[in-house]
Amino acid sequence: MRPLAALGLALALAGCSVISIDLTPRIRPLEEQTVEGRGDAKILLMDVSGFISDEGSGPILTIGAEPPRVPMLVRIREELTKAAADDDVRALVLRINSPGGTVTASDIIYREVDLFRRQRKIPVVAVLMDVAASGGYYVALAADTIVAHPTTVTGSIGVIMISLNAEGLMEKIGLATNTIKSGARKDMGSPFRQLTPEERAIFQSVIDDLYRQFVAKVVERRQISPAVAATLADGRIYTADQALSHKLVDRIGYVPDALEVARRAAGLTEARVIVYKRPREYRATYYARSETDASVFASVSQLTGMAGAGPRLLYLWMP
Repeated sequence: MRPLAALGLALALAGCSVISIDLTPRIRPLEEQTVEGRGDAKILLMDVSGFISDEGSGPILTIGAEPPRVPMLVRIREELTKAAADDDVRALVLRINSPGGTVTASDIIYREVDLFRRQRKIPVVAVLMDVAASGGYYVALAADTIVAHPTTVTGSIGVIMISLNAEGLMEKIGLATNTIKSGARKDMGSPFRQLTPEERAIFQSVIDDLYRQFVAKVVERRQISPAVAATLADGRIYTADQALSHKLVDRIGYVPDALEVARRAAGLTEARVIVYKRPREYRATYYARSETDASVFASVSQLTGMAGAGPRLLYLWMP
């Protein structure tokens, strides 16, 4: 009752004045939190978890106004910008737990990390958790060193396109669409009709080109021959031991091992491990995620939306 009494008192004191109370949730700036360690030097631990996309995933059930959410790309850019302005940040560790996502979002994160690494000239270490496949592995390629957890599943190097074909269902329920188009291929990939052989070939050519870009990154960053990379990049997944034997990762270890690799690469004897977080966000250990969405449901929701919206090209492990 005390908040109500305080509000009533404020109204009485205001007389005929109008009091405006903004209850809209706000996105607060990132703040630094030390997870462990000491000293002036810092190692930034940045989280890349869940479906990689430029869209913010929302809650499954919302009552009232939906709380504002920061898309992954926006947050990562914000974190790297903040770290770039701090000379005490001497290394970056990417904690990756992702089956991948859209081609463009994966490539943007790779570029942002790569630019940060080259401009700041500090070591970047990727530590792979449960899954770092397809787009998740693509992002890891931006690191100088890749450390895989002993139980990591990685690889799945390749491109997949998801589309929905509802033509048969619509015929059963007596529905049809009328499409007016400027060219024969304008509606290729429409969920309301099947692909023609020519359209399938066009899509395949696009997928092949994006696949070549992925393989080129593997060749460049992992120093693997094109022939070997093409053999490894048939879409299969690898355990940590298999990935190590194929030189897709540099070593097997845990998060503390990745932090130690970063410390040594930066020439530090001691350093604070820090994270950037929003106020009231729990990041007390280096296993805490930067986002608290139910990742399984969020991914299903995003994939369902993508299928309905038309074909999407993905660096995604989708068994």
